[in-house]
Amino acid sequence: MTAKAYAFQAEGLVKRFGETTALAGVDLAARPGTVLGMLGPNGAGKTTAVRILATLLRPDAGTARVAGYDVARQPEEVRRRIGLTGQYASVDEDLTGTENLVMIGRLLDLPRAAARARAAELLERFDLTEAAGRRASTYSGGMRRRLDLAASLVAHPEVVYLDEPTTGLDPAKRDDVWGMVREQAEAGVTVLLTTQYLEEADALADEIVVMNHGTVIAHGTPHELKAVVGGQSLQVRPLDPARLPEAAAVLERVTGSRPAEPSRGVVRVPVDGDAALGAVVARLAADGIAVMELSLRLPSLDEVFYTLTGAASGGAEQPRPGAEPGPVPNPTAKEASAT
Repeated sequence: MTAKAYAFQAEGLVKRFGETTALAGVDLAARPGTVLGMLGPNGAGKTTAVRILATLLRPDAGTARVAGYDVARQPEEVRRRIGLTGQYASVDEDLTGTENLVMIGRLLDLPRAAARARAAELLERFDLTEAAGRRASTYSGGMRRRLDLAASLVAHPEVVYLDEPTTGLDPAKRDDVWGMVREQAEAGVTVLLTTQYLEEADALADEIVVMNHGTVIAHGTPHELKAVVGGQSLQVRPLDPARLPEAAAVLERVTGSRPAEPSRGVVRVPVDGDAALGAVVARLAADGIAVMELSLRLPSLDEVFYTLTGAASGGAEQPRPGAEPGPVPNPTAKEASAT
């Protein structure tokens, strides 16, 4: 695939902060209208990569192009085509919701009427219409986050960077953001999503890169990455927990493999394909073992993340001192035209 076929592409990105290397030759690429998920422990280099692609940092080595424009040599062209939401909401708390979005639109050279119309559209989409006339300082954390997300979409960007966009949102509002991400991708917008919620990447990403210590250590579709830690497993949860040993014996007898130690009322055994499924169902029925759950599953993305990084799910690894700067600010439209 040629460079022009990518919405953004980075090759060999290197970034150092003093004696610490935050990025050590990172390659990233995403096709138009797709979601690229970026996973990694704290300090892995994710935010640094986002900052470079958003023209907020210059790489020490390597190249990156967004919508066909070089981030170092043509930053103004890049900024006209991107939206950015950082890890923490960054809105002007002295302005109302409407005023925040209209200000962004005006800084992006939208006529006043068009800016107000776009603001109203986004406030409705993010369920902020009733609060549109209130100062942002009165908003809850989740409301500020939604306003920040709306700000990143004012300019109808070609590429959107979402750096942990659902931080601080309750499950219902998180689902709303997920819907927005899917809508943007379906409309042809390319999304780079960094997240600590592995189920978020699993649900949204077409492809995933896993970073650790400033390098990409794995890249593929969620299905491909799950294959990294082994094949499928067959798991059974008996209706009567006391019959767990009998269910384990059935699995071993049918598959010829020793099941893993039962956990939380479930026993599982590795299998190669689904050939054993029917035989297990028949044997459980013959032995009168009723089940609440019987499934054939791939490893979870949590298991993949743990296997690849050695860190607990959700980024329990502590950041390396000086490895990566703090939260991405949401730059003003005049500064970066990114929101």
